[in-house]
Amino acid sequence: MSIDTRILGFGSGERAIYASDPWQTRGRLVPESSSLTRSEFQRDRDRIVHTTAFRRLKHKTQVFIGVDGDHYRTRLTHTIEVAQIARALARALKIDEDLAEGVALVHDFGHTPFGHTGEDALHEVLKPYGGFDHNAQSLRIVTKLERRYAEFDGINLTWESLEGLVKHNGPLTDAEGAGLRGPVPQPILDYCEINDLELSSFASLEAQVAAIADDIAYNTHDIDDGLRSGYLTFEMLEDVPFLATMMREVRSKYQNLEASRFANEIMRRQITHMVEDVISVAQARLAELKPQSAADIRAAGTVIATFSDEMAQTDKAIKKLLFSRIYRHPDIMRIRAGAAQIVTDLFGAYMANPSEMQSHYWVSHIDGLSEAAKARHVGDYLAGMTDTYAVKAHRRLFDRTPDLG
Repeated sequence: MSIDTRILGFGSGERAIYASDPWQTRGRLVPESSSLTRSEFQRDRDRIVHTTAFRRLKHKTQVFIGVDGDHYRTRLTHTIEVAQIARALARALKIDEDLAEGVALVHDFGHTPFGHTGEDALHEVLKPYGGFDHNAQSLRIVTKLERRYAEFDGINLTWESLEGLVKHNGPLTDAEGAGLRGPVPQPILDYCEINDLELSSFASLEAQVAAIADDIAYNTHDIDDGLRSGYLTFEMLEDVPFLATMMREVRSKYQNLEASRFANEIMRRQITHMVEDVISVAQARLAELKPQSAADIRAAGTVIATFSDEMAQTDKAIKKLLFSRIYRHPDIMRIRAGAAQIVTDLFGAYMANPSEMQSHYWVSHIDGLSEAAKARHVGDYLAGMTDTYAVKAHRRLFDRTPDLG
């Protein structure tokens, strides 16, 4: 006896007409039978969570190197916070929560060890071979590098999840195919040859809420971690009028509140105001656009889920504060220099002797490849490393490893 999952309500709920419909997905590159108990977007989300790449996020830097303390955000805890905010936005806008959550969970798969420092260092050494882009690397992971299933490489996500991964920050090309933010990374172009992700259009609204949730999450938790580290003080937050207002509100309601509780009260208000701002903007734009399908969202020619002009200015002011007080702090810059040296040294060592990549599945075949193909495999190996594994590998190969403490 067959089960009609749509009638039973598995993976279904009230959705707006412009929501992505898991029952009308454009499908998977390798066709598979449907699940009896989950929608296609639920299956995507579950596959993402069970990957090796997802587990590795636990030991990848967000801002502060892991050895600095157990309570700082890692790439994994950041991802979980993004997913929570994305799901809240999706529910408010009556779009598919599972697709929004899946895009949020997968959006940072391609990040290297040591955060953006590692990405910059890897891009530099890979420049002669096409460079490095973490979104392109995320696509490589879910379409090629994860090796779990008997019938295909990667995890065979639906078209909509792949589109959201690649385009959550907006279109990559104009209608003629020219890159909007520089050349489109070659791995993305190569994949689109076999499964066109329509790079000139906007992504689904589910992917858009995942993107803005990323901004909300790191704007908030980087302040929280900055306060914990001592690089930020409450007095410094006064430079941002939005944050100053939050602090006055908390002080007026709670006198003599201990610092940790005071910080949390600020952060929770910050998230609430930003989420409500995005919902208000999205609702207004949807009312004006009157989309009748998810395709209308893609063809709108503008982003739907975004900040108001006022909140965008606040977002810019918060980023300026974080850059000046944390990201460019001399202590952080010293650690970044050491982390970049580790990545650069390891790349050189593996290019010179690929057999040193002891756990890389392609190591027995790499000697016969072109220099560019070999470099891409070395890049894959390095990008997949956690902070701790990269430090351990460097100590094994070199007499001196930079101190990241």
